[in-house]
Amino acid sequence: MAEQVEKEEILEHDSLRKEQHEADEISVQLATALERNRELEDKLLRMAAEQDNFKKRMQRERETALKYAEETILREILPSLDNLERAVEQCRCSPDAVALLTGVEMTCKGLLNTLEKFGVQPMAGEGQPFDPNFHEAVAMETSTEVPENRILQEFQKGYMFKDRLIRAAKVVVSKGNVEE
Repeated sequence: MAEQVEKEEILEHDSLRKEQHEADEISVQLATALERNRELEDKLLRMAAEQDNFKKRMQRERETALKYAEETILREILPSLDNLERAVEQCRCSPDAVALLTGVEMTCKGLLNTLEKFGVQPMAGEGQPFDPNFHEAVAMETSTEVPENRILQEFQKGYMFKDRLIRAAKVVVSKGNVEE
């Protein structure tokens, strides 16, 4: 009988050890699963934030694209405006072309008014301070009348579209009075 009790105690001890071992394995699996769950939650939150940032960036880019959608066509119109302005200058030199001059001036004003409706504004030229962000210097000349670093002459007007430069003005910049 004592042997029987001893065998039962050994079996009970083995059974408890197995249960403890199984409980330890389950605890390890649970800890592993919880860690994996935290990693996946973190990954999910990061992906959600990236998706949100992507949506916001796309919205900003879409708004910018819509704001400046007309820029290309307006850039194409500007050479025509240049030609009209040159024709006006040539007509002023010839007294016979008064009617032609009037028509070309009206066309030029109409085109300028149309461009202004769409947000295109000519930049101020002669006498203004030279700014390399808005002007392209094609030459520098001395001048007794125009101070240094001011626009002496404008070869081609510069234009702004809303708040963006679409064409820099080509200008001659004054060196000032070099003799002084």
